[in-house]
Formats: sequence, C-alpha cells, structure tokens
Amino acid sequence: MRRWILRGALAVLGAALVAGSWTSARAEPRHGIAMYGEPALPPDFVSLPHANPDAPRGGRIVFGEGGSFDSLNPFILKGNAPYGVRIHTVETMMGRSYDEPFTLYCLLCESVEAPEDRSWVEFTLRPEARFSDGTPVTVEDVIWSYETVGTKGHPRFLTAWEKVASIEPVGERGVRITFSTKDRELPLIMGLRPVLKKAQWEGKAFDESSLEVPIGSGPYVIEAFEPGRYITFRRNPDYWGNALPFNRGQHNFEEIRYDYYGDTGVAFEAFKAGAVDVFREPNAAKWASAYDFPRVRSGAVLKAEIPHSRPSGLTGLVMNTRLPQFADWRVREAMIQAFNYEFISAQLNAGADPRSMSYFDNSPFAMGQGPAEGRVREILAAYADHLLPGALEGYTFPAGERGEANRAGIREAMRLMAEAGWTVQDGVMKDAAGQPFTFEIVLQQGSSEQAAIVDTYLEALARLGIRPTVTTIDSAQYTERINAYDFGMTWLSRVVSLSPGNEMRLYFGSNGVTEPGTRNWMGANSPAIDGLIDAMLAAPSQEEFTATVQALDRVLTSGRYIIPIWYAKVSRLAHDARLKYPERLPLYGDWPGFLPDVWWYEE
Repeated sequence: MRRWILRGALAVLGAALVAGSWTSARAEPRHGIAMYGEPALPPDFVSLPHANPDAPRGGRIVFGEGGSFDSLNPFILKGNAPYGVRIHTVETMMGRSYDEPFTLYCLLCESVEAPEDRSWVEFTLRPEARFSDGTPVTVEDVIWSYETVGTKGHPRFLTAWEKVASIEPVGERGVRITFSTKDRELPLIMGLRPVLKKAQWEGKAFDESSLEVPIGSGPYVIEAFEPGRYITFRRNPDYWGNALPFNRGQHNFEEIRYDYYGDTGVAFEAFKAGAVDVFREPNAAKWASAYDFPRVRSGAVLKAEIPHSRPSGLTGLVMNTRLPQFADWRVREAMIQAFNYEFISAQLNAGADPRSMSYFDNSPFAMGQGPAEGRVREILAAYADHLLPGALEGYTFPAGERGEANRAGIREAMRLMAEAGWTVQDGVMKDAAGQPFTFEIVLQQGSSEQAAIVDTYLEALARLGIRPTVTTIDSAQYTERINAYDFGMTWLSRVVSLSPGNEMRLYFGSNGVTEPGTRNWMGANSPAIDGLIDAMLAAPSQEEFTATVQALDRVLTSGRYIIPIWYAKVSRLAHDARLKYPERLPLYGDWPGFLPDVWWYEE
C-alpha cells in the first residue's frame, strides 16, 4: 500500500510538471482549477478518487478531543471554536481533491473561470445551492462573506484579502474577483473562502466570540453542544449537495460527535472502554506496546497504518525571537545543541520514527543535504546579505547522544552562548551586566508527552546554568497567550502541505512579528523569507516553483526557530471495527478530507 501511494505522488507531481509547460490562450468556464496545467479529473467524473461512491450512509462516529471550546465561530480571532464547525457545516465555492496538490473542483459553484495570468477569477453559483434553513445561497451572501471574513475575520484571511482589488456581481449567479498583485494561487484561495448567510449576522458583531449556531450550506447541522464537553453534528436530510459527484462517497455518517477530555490519557482510556470510536496514536512505542487491551484482542478494535506522501513539517519546541534572549541565531543554535534528540527519541518513542530534518522533508520540496546547487543557489544569491550560516552551505540538526549527558552538545552550546555574550557565573548563565538568561516555557494542559520531553530538556539546560520556568494552562488561556505571542518557548507543530502558498506568509511572514493571531509564533522577520514567498507565488512554472520552495526551506531551517523531534511516515489509527474506509488511499493519507469524510459505518 505504501509503494502505491508513493507512486501516486510522483505521478501527480509529474503530471503537473508536464501540464505546466503549456498555457490556455483564453479564460473559459471550467469544472475545476489547478495551480499549473489542468485538473486530473474530467468534467464528468463520478466521485473523488479516494472516495467510495457506493459507501452506505448511516451510523455514528465519536471522537475524543483534547482541550475545550467556548465559541462556535471558527472564522475569527476571539474564542476557541470546535474544529468540526468549519468542516461539517460551512461550505466553500470549491473543494479539494486530496489526491492532487494545488487542484480544486467546483462545489457551491457550477463553474470557475480565470485567465492564464490569474489576474481575476469568476465563480458561477449553482442555482440549487441552499443553506441549512432552506434559503438559497446568493451572490450577495458570497460577496458579504468574502468582505466580512477578509476584514473582520481571523488574521489568516487577511493576507490574501489585501490582494483583492475588487469583488462584484456578474449577472444573477456570478461573482468576479479582481486581484491587485501577481499571485497564481489567489483564485484557488478565493475558492476556499467560507460562505455564510448574510441575514444571520445583520445587526451583530461578526468579530465577537459567540455561541450562536452558524447557518451554513454544508452536509451537517449542529444538533447539540455543551461548551467544553461535547458537540454533536447531525446529517441534514435536506442537504442540497447530496447528488453532486464531488460529494459521492463523502459525509456518510448520520451523526458525528466530539467529546472533550482534559488529557489525552483520559481520552485513550475512554477509547479503550468503547466510549470513543477512533484514536490517533502519535507515539510509535505506545503503538507497539499499549494496544493489547481486550477490545483489540476480540477484534472489536482494529489497528490501521495509513501511509502518506506529504512533507514532514517540523514539530517541537519553538523559540520566540521577539524576545531578546532568542534574537541571536547563536543562542538558538545553542538551545538546539543542548537538546539531546537521540536520548529523548530512544526514551519516549523507541527511536522508531525519523527526525524531521527540514520543513519540507519527505517531499520533492525538501532542501536536501549539502550545499545549495543549480537554480536553488541562484535564487538564494539574491538574498546573500540576509542568510544565516547553513542556508547555502547546508544545515543539519545535531543528533545528540544515546547517553543522557550529551557532552559534545553541551560543550558546543557553551561555546555558542559565550560567542553571543553569555557565560556561566556562579552556576548561572548571565550576560556581561550580570542578568541571568531565563525564559518561560508555556504548555497546554493534557500534553503529557510534551511535558515529558520538556522535563528531560530542563535537565540539559541546567547543565548550562539555565533554569526556565514552565507554565501549564488550559486551552482557552493557552490560545489567548499564543495569539499575543506571550511565551519564550512553546510546543509547535508546523504542518506544511504539497501545495505551499499564501499560508506561508501567515506562518513565517514579517507582518506576524507584531500582528496578533498569526501563525508566525517564532517571530521570523527576514527579507529573504518574505522575498522567497513572493517569488514562490509568482513562479511561472512547476520547476521554478519547486526550486523556490527548496530555497525557502533552506532559509527557514537555517533560521533555527524550532527544536524538532520526529515525524511519522504513517498515521497510526486504532478504530472501531464497524468503521470502514476506502482501499484507495489519497496522496495526503490521513489528512483533512479523509476521516470522517470518506469513512462509513457498517455492521
């Protein structure tokens, strides 16, 4: 199965490369749109490749979630909304095929049109599209949604909206969006904006946290909820999109429920008892040792490993470079050297999974080992004055030692700290003025594995005369502090995809240094990063795009913002045996769009 999905990844990327060598002379309405070339599926496709069009409908699935929620509006900065509201109840003009990077197919729209230079995009609404209350989805709803989310919504929507010159109706069912910036991804981004019912929000502040149930056009409606405890979604029997080829084999469960637990350990116990139907196991050692309970032995629970071809991303402790302690790259490198990866991986994960070596490791966009060469080196040369050591020469995260002492790493960390102006005085790391080097590590309650990693790391830092404080808080407080960048270190899982685009600004753009609520937790502030993101979005071909992302990967990795741990080349899912999924797996594997979207219930 793994060989099949990897072959599929290479085939899709190769097709995109070939298709990108020719261009359409004029714009015309299409059933889908791709970043380069043409969508893989024809206009008369029966279903998405990774969906089973004959899947039965009915049944129930229960998830166990960590943390809590206090809002039902997932499109704003304030509050903490359940993940399911966005994916189950609200739709977009277009939807993703998770078997193709950078390709969308019509959902609320019946056609999409864009010129080769992507200076504008036009959507034509389906006449049958309806909200869950039975009222039609109108052009007015679309325009209001785009403008409101773009100006009052979460900062993640702002970057792309700033590139919109105008949005206007075209006839009764058309919407045209004209762009002010050269950016090939913008038509796709606009295809994924949420469409909400304008009338529901008249006289209300959209950007204030609320528990009002949103009216969407999606396949599910919110049936019941209790903040912080559970939320239940019921399939809408009058869902307008039941017969769409895009939806065949999707949205099969009659009921989807999310129960909230304060700790992942408690959620696992609920799964073992049968109160939760599926559990994602991130730890390879636990996967091998902790799944011999009665429901597994009886066959009531099955174990599945879902392979994928997506980039590794980086997961680990992120340093906040807005603080003077972490502004110097040598200090950040010292923090990385002090982290004994080999020892921690062996102790907590049996050394079973590989370490992430860059943001795009495990993909064609990875920077690779050794010096930059060819087109990648040419691209980086324009930013030579802004590159840190390792961007051109190559950078590798230190492995550490199997033993706890990590003497070589500690020696190198001491040397780097001294170069940066910090020395050990009376057993404490201090600067020339005698001020101690210290910071706060902020963690979310229930993150037991993260806490165990931090505990081991604290022992290593103590050898450097560094003694941070550790603060553990609930999910609401954690969200508030992260949005305000109020931490020294915290745990970050920076996920990237096979279709990197404007979200890179949200993750790493310099606007996020001061603008609250972005995902630039590390405070990256580099002309090279900003410039490479611009170049990536304007790349005229797949080849140039790939080289630019590889260059960006080098700049980000050598920035030394994150102390990474391991990543899994498979998702480890234990699930109730009555839950089924298609044999044909998507390129992305276990990713949004897979579970529960194309799963079904079968006795």
